[in-house]
Amino acid sequence: MRSNHEIDYRIYGEEMQYVEIELDPNETAIAEAGAFMMMDDGIEMATIFGDGSQQQNGILGKLFSAGKRLLSGAGLFMTAYTNIGSGKRRVSFASPYPGKIIPLDLTDYGGRIICQKDAYLCAAKGVSIDIEFQKKLGTGLFGGEGFIMQRIDGDGMAFVHAGGHVTRRDLLPGELLKIDTGCIVAFTQQVQYDIQFVGGIKNTLFGGEGVFFATLRGPGSVWIQTLPISRLASRILSYGTYQRKEEGSVLGGIGNMIDGDGW
Repeated sequence: MRSNHEIDYRIYGEEMQYVEIELDPNETAIAEAGAFMMMDDGIEMATIFGDGSQQQNGILGKLFSAGKRLLSGAGLFMTAYTNIGSGKRRVSFASPYPGKIIPLDLTDYGGRIICQKDAYLCAAKGVSIDIEFQKKLGTGLFGGEGFIMQRIDGDGMAFVHAGGHVTRRDLLPGELLKIDTGCIVAFTQQVQYDIQFVGGIKNTLFGGEGVFFATLRGPGSVWIQTLPISRLASRILSYGTYQRKEEGSVLGGIGNMIDGDGW
C-alpha cells in the first residue's frame, strides 16, 4: 500500500516537454514554483512551506527543511495542486529549458533517488525532497555542480528534468563510470559517487574539460544528460559578449547589420 498519492501521467513533446498529471478527487501534486503550465477547472492551488511531506510537521521541522532547500538551490515555497472536484482533473508542468522529463516511480528504486539540485520538477503529494551532501572531503571541495544534491524519498511518482538528450546507464557491481559532474541528472542510492583529478599538466591547463570529473561506481542506475544548464548558459553568455571578427569581408558587415549590430 502506497503512502504517497497515486497519480497517472502523460508526457508530451520532444525537446520542450511537459508532463500532464491526472488527479482523482482529493489527489494532490506538488511542484516547484514556476513549473506550472495549465490546469483544468476544479483544481485548487495552494502555496506551501516546503514539500508538504509528513517529515516536515512542526514549525522547527519546516524551518530546518526550508534552510536545507535554500542550500540546494530550491525556493522556500512549493505549490500544491489538489483536485477538489468530483471527477478527474488534469494539471500540467513544463520543463524550464530544452531537454527531457524523466518519470521515476520511487518504489522501483528502493524509495530513494539522488539528483542534481535543479533537476526536480514535480511529484505526487507525500514525496519528500531533501538535501543530500556528499560526505567525502574531496567531493565537497571539488564537486562543483555535484557537491550539493537533492534526495527524493517516498513511494510515489516523481518527475525530474534534464538538458538535451537523456540516457540511462545501468552499472554492474564494481563497474566504474567517469563523467562530467554537470552531466549527472540522477542516480540510485546504491551508486557510490566521488570526484577524481583528471591528471596531467596538459589536460589540466589546456583540456578545456575541467580539472575534476565525477566517478560513479555500481551497482545501480544513472541518468545522464548531454546539455547541463550551466554549459548552455556559459555558451550563451560567451556568444553575447563575443565581438565577431570581420575578416575584411563585406559579408561580415552585412551579417552584423542583419543581426542588429551594425546600426
